[in-house]
Amino acid sequence: MQQLEDIMHKEMSRKEFLATVGFGMASLFGFSTVLRFLFGKGQQASRGSMASSGYGSSSYGGNK
Repeated sequence: MQQLEDIMHKEMSRKEFLATVGFGMASLFGFSTVLRFLFGKGQQASRGSMASSGYGSSSYGGNK
């Protein structure tokens, strides 16, 4: 906790602050997740790409 307090009381420029926050987020969530978020390479499931067989593939009990 002392390290966090030291960082919070350190004077820094906007550029240093953004770099520190960015590195902290990348450390927390993982670098690959942050890069995927920044560059929009995440896969998003759509109803059209769902499997045509298996549990939930038929319209029994509801409309598709």
